[in-house]
This record gives sequence, C-alpha cells and structure tokens, in this order.
Amino acid sequence: MGVVMERRILANRWQTEQWVPIAVDTDAAESAPPQLIYKDMSCERWLHPGLEMRLYRDEAEGYFLNCSTAQPVVFVSWRMEEDRARPWLITASYNEASRLLDAGEQVEGVPMPEPVLRDVSAYVQLHYRPQPKKRIRPPSFRGARRDE
Repeated sequence: MGVVMERRILANRWQTEQWVPIAVDTDAAESAPPQLIYKDMSCERWLHPGLEMRLYRDEAEGYFLNCSTAQPVVFVSWRMEEDRARPWLITASYNEASRLLDAGEQVEGVPMPEPVLRDVSAYVQLHYRPQPKKRIRPPSFRGARRDE
C-alpha cells in the first residue's frame, strides 16, 4: 500500500508547515521512491508507496475494536526525516496504535478503504475469540469473616 502525506503551508510565525496523512492507496506500487502527486500554493501531496500492513493473531482484538467502530481507520505512523514526513508503519490495530502513541511516535488515522476493511473483518472473524473477563477478588476481602 501507499500513504498520501499532505504538507500544508501555514500562516503562522511559529510553524510554517504541517504534515498529515490523508489517505492510503491500495493500488500503489510495491516499492518506489516517494512522488509528488499534487501541488498548489497552499499544499503538496506526496505518495509514499511500498508499505505493507501485516495482520498478526495476537493483535486480533485491536483489529476487532477498529472494525466495530462507525468509521474504521488505518493508523499511519510517520516521522520527520530531513524536511519531509515519511510514513514507516501502517496498522489496523487500535492496540498497536495506542502502544506507538505511548512510545512517543506520531500516529494518525485515515479512512480505511472498503477492500481493506473486508480483509481485516474476515481476519477478525477467523482469528478473534474474546476472552472471558475473570473478576479478581481484592486481597482486602480474602479471609474476611462476615459474622464478626
């Protein structure tokens, strides 16, 4: 897949530009350098092809949480390299995106294309089995006698 990153020019004395992912492209070439696909006076859009979204069984709960929302997203993690934002990872897992954010990474969601949603939903159906939650009795209640 590819990620489209948009560079917006800002009229701000502290920050002159802002980078945001705006879409994923399922038809992007497997491996190619980033290419400028749109430019005007206020923004540029760069396509970064060659990213792979892998699905892992231990992330099935995170995929389920994402697919069960009203607007599923693909989470894009990106970093600034020199003067350009470069996406380095894409995932459909809420849990993985949360861990990346906790680690201080830039992560933003873009709308999940329908073919990707179908594939991830099928993966969830096949591999996700909710684990029953056990109630843990706090230590303060162990050994308590109610007749005293």
